[in-house]
Amino acid sequence: MIKKVPGTRSPLQQIKRCWQLYLIILLPMIVIFIFSYGPMFGVQIAFKEFRARDGIWGSPWIGFFHFQNFFRSYQFKRILTNTIGISVYDLLAGFPIPIILAILVNESVHNRFKKGVQLITFAPHFISTVVMTNMVLMFISVYGGLVNNIIVSMGGSRIDFIAKPEYFKSIYVWSGIWQNMGYNSVIYIAALSAIDPALYEAATIDGASKFQRILNIDIPGIAPTIIILLILNCGRIMNVGYEKILLMQNSLNMPASDVISTYVYRIGLENAQYSFSAAVGLFNSVINTLLLVMVNQVARKVSETSLW
Repeated sequence: MIKKVPGTRSPLQQIKRCWQLYLIILLPMIVIFIFSYGPMFGVQIAFKEFRARDGIWGSPWIGFFHFQNFFRSYQFKRILTNTIGISVYDLLAGFPIPIILAILVNESVHNRFKKGVQLITFAPHFISTVVMTNMVLMFISVYGGLVNNIIVSMGGSRIDFIAKPEYFKSIYVWSGIWQNMGYNSVIYIAALSAIDPALYEAATIDGASKFQRILNIDIPGIAPTIIILLILNCGRIMNVGYEKILLMQNSLNMPASDVISTYVYRIGLENAQYSFSAAVGLFNSVINTLLLVMVNQVARKVSETSLW
C-alpha cells in the first residue's frame, strides 16, 4: 500500500487551493474546444456526398471518392506545385531575414537609431492585408507605378508585373517579408537580450571581433528559438494565406497564383461543392501535420531542441 507523504496535497486539494488560476486556464480551454475542436465534427463531410437538405448525418457515405477526384484532377499538379513553391520560397527567403535584423539591431550602440529601425520595420505589420496589397499593386503599376518609373528612367520599358506569372511568387514573397520582418524579429531580439553580458565581455577581452561574437555567442544563444520557429514554419508550409493571393490574383497570373487555399475557396464557396472542398482542405491539413512531426523528429535527433 502506497503511503501518502506528509505535507503533500491531493490533486483535488491543490485545485481548491489555487482555483483562481485553474479558472483562468479553463476559459481559454473552453474557447479552444468550441472553436477549434468543435468544428472537427464537420470534417466527416469529406467522406460523404453532402446534401444540405439531409444534413451531415443524413448524407450518404462515399469514402475516398472526393480525394480520388482531387488527385486525378488536371489542376492537382498545378496547385500543389504553386503551393509548395511559394511556401518554400517564402521560408528560404523570409526566415533568415528577421534573424539578421535582430542581430543587427542588437549590435547597434545608438539607442535612438535602434528604436527608429525597430519602429520603421515593425509598423508595416499593422497595415491591413487589403491596404498592403493595394500599395504593392500601386508600386508595380504599369503607368504611374514607382518601380516602372525607375525602370523607364534607366532606359528600360514598362512591365506589367502583375499580369506575368513569372513575377508573381517574388512579388508575393518579398512584399510579405517587408511587411512582417520587423514583427518576426521581436522574439529573436528578446532571446538575444537574455544572453549573459559576461560572455560578450569575456569575448572582447580575448580579442574577438563583432563577427566572431555574433558567430560564437549570438547564434548559439538564440539557436533553440530558431529551431522551434523553424519547426512551426515547416508545419505551416502548405498554408499559403488566400487573402493576399486572392487580392493579387487575376486570369493572367492564375498559372502561378492558384494555390490550395484559393482552390478550396473557389470550389467550396463559389461552386458550393462542400464535400469536395472539405476533402482538399483535409488533405492539406494532413500533409502539414506529417511535415510538423517529421521536422520535429529531425530536430530532436540533430539537436536537443524540439516541440515534444
